[in-house]
Amino acid sequence: MPVVTTKDRTEIFFKDWGTGQPVLFSHGWPLNADAWDSQLRLVADAGYRAIAHDRRGHGRSTQTWDGNHMDQYADDLAEVIEQLDLRDIVMVGHSTGGGEVTRYLGRHGTDRVAKAVLLGAIPPVMLKSDSNPEGTPIEAFDGLRSDLDRDRSQFYIDLAVPFYGANRDGAEVSEGLQRSFWRWSMQVGKKAAYDCIKEFSETDFHEDLAKIDIPVLVAHGDDDQIVPIVAAAPKTAELLSNATLKVYPGASHGLHGAFEQEFNQDLLDFIKS
Repeated sequence: MPVVTTKDRTEIFFKDWGTGQPVLFSHGWPLNADAWDSQLRLVADAGYRAIAHDRRGHGRSTQTWDGNHMDQYADDLAEVIEQLDLRDIVMVGHSTGGGEVTRYLGRHGTDRVAKAVLLGAIPPVMLKSDSNPEGTPIEAFDGLRSDLDRDRSQFYIDLAVPFYGANRDGAEVSEGLQRSFWRWSMQVGKKAAYDCIKEFSETDFHEDLAKIDIPVLVAHGDDDQIVPIVAAAPKTAELLSNATLKVYPGASHGLHGAFEQEFNQDLLDFIKS
């Protein structure tokens, strides 16, 4: 398997399809690079080099005990970029992957990056507090940890439903897509999955966003039940110096159906612009 070996000897698996300007995808929790396959093929068919990695602890990458935190995720991404010598990159991050991209840009700068896309992303910060009253209460994240510990297989089956909005009236979410979510999720190590809940819920990205000086497409569904839009995309767009905000009415957290088709076109248009 193609891997990048990091300084702490962690192997980071990656896919690398096509040729041309690199488009680098970061996946959401608790998934892996396979969740981006449709978009990888889309951009590779359009003449770009499509790359996606499995975050440490997830998928085919090393299941590390330590290092399951946002700074290390960003540093791992930097090692992928440097070892593959990627330049003029379009970075695309979904959910936790959007946090990973944001932390990379804040921590490592934009010298190698032309543009970024944050889809259903966790910045600026998810957790409810006095300074973020629109956020999600800590009890919700404690519930995720408890359910993951008790029966992770059933937890992932249940989580797929709100992830794709399958609990909404008239929703057309295939059983196959929900099974794929379960299969991808079961590949993440339990320790890495548990640790990552704190990272995506409590990490504050305000300082990172303030440092980003490239064009950023901030895209979010307004019926996102996982990363509610009220504490996410509009606030992120306000904090960025060069942001385009795109809201998808009625869209869920996970890509599927007409929502996915619309995002795919927006992604290609943004890359080409």
